[in-house]
Amino acid sequence: GGGGPPVPAAPGRAQVFTTVVDTFLEKLAAAGSYQRFANCYRCFYRLQPEMTRSIYDQFISQLQSSIKEDIQEVKDEGNLEVLFNSLDKIVEEAKNREEPAWRPSGIPEEDVRSAMVPYLLKHRSYLRKVLKEKEEENRKVAESVLAGRDRIAELQQLIQARKRAWQ
Repeated sequence: GGGGPPVPAAPGRAQVFTTVVDTFLEKLAAAGSYQRFANCYRCFYRLQPEMTRSIYDQFISQLQSSIKEDIQEVKDEGNLEVLFNSLDKIVEEAKNREEPAWRPSGIPEEDVRSAMVPYLLKHRSYLRKVLKEKEEENRKVAESVLAGRDRIAELQQLIQARKRAWQ
C-alpha cells in the first residue's frame, strides 16, 4: 500500500504572492504602531485618548484596504493570477526535462544565432522538400504538355492525310 499521508503540494506563486502581501501589511501595521501614532499626535491624545485610538484604527484599516485594492488592481491589470499559474505550469513541466534549460551567454550575436540557426535549418529543409515536390509536379506537367503536343501533331497529320484522300 501507500506509505503515509500524501505530501501536500507546494503553494503556487499566486498564493505565495498573496501571503507576502498579507505579511507586508501586518508588518506595516506593526511599524505604524498605535504608540508611534499617539506620540505624533501627543496633544490630541492627551485630550481625547479614545478618539485617538478610533482614528488610528480607522487609519490603519483604510490604509490596508487601500493597499490591498491597489495590489488587486495591479494583479488584475497585469493578469498576474494567470501568469503565476502559467509560470507554475512551466516550472512543473521543466522538472521532467533531462536537458538543461537554455541560458543566455551574454553575447547577443551568439544567442540569436543559437536560437535562429536550428529554426532556419528546419525551414530550409522544409523549403527544399517543397521545391522538390514542385519540380516533380512541373516535370509531370511538362511531360503532359509534350504528350499533348505530340497528339496534336499526330491529329494534324491525320487531318492532312484525310484532306488529301478526300480531294
